[in-house]
Amino acid sequence: MLPTTPIENLPGVGNFYSSRLSKLELNTARDLVYHFPFRYEDFSQVEQIRDVVDGEKLSIQGVIWQIRSVRTRTGKFLTNATVADTSGTIEVIWFNQPYLTKTLKAGTPISLSGKVKVEGSRPKLMSPTWEIIRSPLTTDHSSLNTLHTGRLVAVYPETEGITSKWFRAKIALVLPRYLEKLEDYLPEKIIKEEKLISLPDALKKIHQPDSFEDVETARKRLGFDELLLIQLVSLKRQLERKKSRIAPKMKIEKDKIEKLTASLPYKLTTAQNRAIGEILADLTRQEAANRLLEGDVGSGKTIVAATAAYTSFLNGLDALFAAPTEILAFQHYKTLNEILTPLGVKVGIWTGSKKTGGNITVGTHALLSTFKPERQVGLVIVDEQHRFGVAQRAKLFLENTRDFTPHLLTMTATPIPRTLALTLYGDLDLSVLDEMPKGRQKIATFVVPNKKRNDAYKFIEKQVEEGRQAFIITPFVEPSESMVTVKAAKEEFEKLKEKFDKKIKLGLLHGQLKSKEKEEIINKFNANKIHILVSTPVVEVGIDVPNASVMMIESAERFGLAQLHQLRGRVGRGEYKSYCLLFSESNAENSINRLKSMEKVHVGFELAEIDLKMRGPGEVFGLRQSGFFNFKIADIADRVLVARAQQHARQILEKDPDLFTSPLLKEELDRLNPEYSQPN
Repeated sequence: MLPTTPIENLPGVGNFYSSRLSKLELNTARDLVYHFPFRYEDFSQVEQIRDVVDGEKLSIQGVIWQIRSVRTRTGKFLTNATVADTSGTIEVIWFNQPYLTKTLKAGTPISLSGKVKVEGSRPKLMSPTWEIIRSPLTTDHSSLNTLHTGRLVAVYPETEGITSKWFRAKIALVLPRYLEKLEDYLPEKIIKEEKLISLPDALKKIHQPDSFEDVETARKRLGFDELLLIQLVSLKRQLERKKSRIAPKMKIEKDKIEKLTASLPYKLTTAQNRAIGEILADLTRQEAANRLLEGDVGSGKTIVAATAAYTSFLNGLDALFAAPTEILAFQHYKTLNEILTPLGVKVGIWTGSKKTGGNITVGTHALLSTFKPERQVGLVIVDEQHRFGVAQRAKLFLENTRDFTPHLLTMTATPIPRTLALTLYGDLDLSVLDEMPKGRQKIATFVVPNKKRNDAYKFIEKQVEEGRQAFIITPFVEPSESMVTVKAAKEEFEKLKEKFDKKIKLGLLHGQLKSKEKEEIINKFNANKIHILVSTPVVEVGIDVPNASVMMIESAERFGLAQLHQLRGRVGRGEYKSYCLLFSESNAENSINRLKSMEKVHVGFELAEIDLKMRGPGEVFGLRQSGFFNFKIADIADRVLVARAQQHARQILEKDPDLFTSPLLKEELDRLNPEYSQPN
């Protein structure tokens, strides 16, 4: 069977099931085989009926004595069976499955797995998983070769009309034929060095393990493969970029750069100086730079970017500075104006509401559609780059290419753990601002129970009376019918007007407001004409109000820790003691414990590591929606495995950049991600 065999051509699938499987992006035989379980039910304990214990999760194997279905007074069906083995009998009950009496007859050997319930002295199995035993019953249960019971049972991501039982049956049918001609694409040297099992063994064990040890060895092999493949993709792109993109080779005027840094009202940190050195070194090369500048909230990324943009200006080249929101674009415009206008640089702004070009032009998505630079662009800076789509970044980049390809600097304030950054952005050079400027204070953070909400309002009122200001953040603009309990900004704004003294002025800010309205509200907040700003997370980046001392966040459990950390970073920017109050709609222990980590941890990178372990990369960084690489099984919090995969990827490409000597590996790479294995 070929990996590319269409899924509808597989035994027992056809068009009916294939249309449903397509919702899970399962379109070929390979997709089905690589549809991995996300957990396992442990039904490996097979007991005799006389030995079952109340509440125990186990399996029994015996013969059906009798089975019948009756309709209850409420119109529902109850199917009742008596099953016996050599030690006794047990009652088995299923709800609303009357068809079972057509499949299961008296005298049928059966294996059952579920939870035991003992009422009086009579044991029962409630709604157990079942399968008919095709071979003669023996006391050696392992010889029965069951699939759905009496073993570790795989549980799969499901879709409407397709259960885990369906997946187990179909994969058991397809897998042997799939593995017959499967060749291992991983070089033998790597398999031995990393002590990995073969690919056929890994695929067999992940779907039909005999023990949890089998699961772990399979996960290690298949996870390593994913990490290695994405590293190869990233590194190949990096090599192609360096070969194909000729960028302007800039001169660094050290005296003018020193004059810029000397004009600042603060001293740069060691991390800022290091990052500036790395970026300026990029600009002196003919290969187009592609660097990610990663820094915590308030770590000073903008001045680092400003230095690079100023260098582009000094070399007679324009620079573009793209931001995802108008609020952030205007904040950067203001900062760059203050820093660079005294040095003779014209800073422009290009958004939906305001359009003036300059030597360095800051803008939103409008830069993609309507802006035409007067000179060759030497540098493109993209802030919060994950908020721009791949196609948008490419357009911003390529449409401003004339004689040269611009250098590219992307920035993010979302702290990405180093293992994840190396995995996702292996084709980028990485600069990290892991040091905070002096004077930045820690913000006292508290997870506040709902019963103390009125106390929190009084605390905010007292802060306002002392001259301070506050943010109150809610996740949505309008109340959502599907999330009834979630606070909505408009609704909350109306309620809060009644909660606070009439002297206290409240403002409302959200993404649906027009640009002029947003600007007016922000200006009023800056001028302390608004004391409490009720807002959606639109304030996450781009608002700098040193007088604000309280950040109150509703439904905090709906935010990632990195995002909460960014919101928290909107206060504590001045001389005043600042506070972050987190309210949650959830009482789940895991959820509260995750939020409580905000009370103790004040470093964004550490919080991102916690979120990565507790929620997984897809939830934290939106990878499921990013269209990047669909991690099915790799644990990218495993620093050692990530580092080993990257090391092997580098060694492979150093010896054989076109993978001529590893045709199976190249074939796998091309099949998994054809768009990423081509020159970028």
